[in-house]
Amino acid sequence: MDRRSFLKNSALGGSAAAATTLAAPAFAAGHRELTMVTSVPDGFAVFDDAAEKFIELVNAMSDGSLTIKKFAAGQLVGAFEVFDAVSSGQADMYHSADYYFGGQHPGYYYFTSVPFGATGGEMASWYYHGGGRALHDELGEIFGLKSFLAGNTGHQPGGWFNKEISSAADLQGLKFRMPGLGGLALGRAGASVQNVPGGEIYQALSSGAIDGAEWIGPFADERLGFQEICDSYYTGGMHEPGSALVAATNLDVFNELTTVQQAIIETAAAAAHQWSLSQSNYNNGAALERLKTQGVKVLEFPDDVWDKLGEGANLALDDFMGDELFARIRASQEAAVRSTYDWTSISDDVFTAQRSRVMG
Repeated sequence: MDRRSFLKNSALGGSAAAATTLAAPAFAAGHRELTMVTSVPDGFAVFDDAAEKFIELVNAMSDGSLTIKKFAAGQLVGAFEVFDAVSSGQADMYHSADYYFGGQHPGYYYFTSVPFGATGGEMASWYYHGGGRALHDELGEIFGLKSFLAGNTGHQPGGWFNKEISSAADLQGLKFRMPGLGGLALGRAGASVQNVPGGEIYQALSSGAIDGAEWIGPFADERLGFQEICDSYYTGGMHEPGSALVAATNLDVFNELTTVQQAIIETAAAAAHQWSLSQSNYNNGAALERLKTQGVKVLEFPDDVWDKLGEGANLALDDFMGDELFARIRASQEAAVRSTYDWTSISDDVFTAQRSRVMG
């Protein structure tokens, strides 16, 4: 299946094709500058931080011979238009969360996160050692992309609500911002799901257009000021247990690069992935304590909500099982998660429980 020419000549590519102001690559004196479009505004904690770290590493490792010029969401194309822009060749690279592009192919959901899926560590195990990267490449061949994990938010909380969720019945009709398969699962549980870009969540909450939203975690959420609007914060979430971010290059552009430049992009992406995951894990605890001092109530969903969300997750995942590639990606990640957890459940989990008991 070759979707590259289709994207260039169809309505799917229209938004990217309209971006006629995108800069052409520079080749002067052996220097190559790549144009990167992203899905968030400049300065967004964790998400944009990962993009900036990736760019910094590429620039440093290439000694300036390969550089990346970043355009944030809305500067050249919209937040959700970056995939089409790069696939069609109107931009060289994007940095985003691939689950935004599940409409292009549902397999992309797995390269960010799926409900009740892989944690950040489990995602890395699958991607680098369990066949995930090869499946990412297989998807990329369809759309003319070469993609690498280049960030990870870690576990994402259940989110911000303008009321407490006392039972599964409270999900009915709830207007809630949640993208990806998590959003589809929440919709199956009865909520009215909205896919609002990150840069527009605050306004949607403050205007009452939505009743609640999830974003990334305490460190990133605090910076966006959600605590000014909602005071009920559910820290356990099913939708994104380890959300990866991606740097994707137009495949033709990637193939034009030298083998050294290709290796630099791959290495910088892997380093940004690890750096980003540790950034979130390090900062979230302190940020949550600050939120508590501002009156935020830290809550947990009751079991019947988890059960309802689990039912919705299975239904949402099963909807795509007719697609052979999706089915292979799902089976691959689930097998890798089981294998990883078979060990961590009797090693890491036992240790951390005993560390908390013994050391306090």
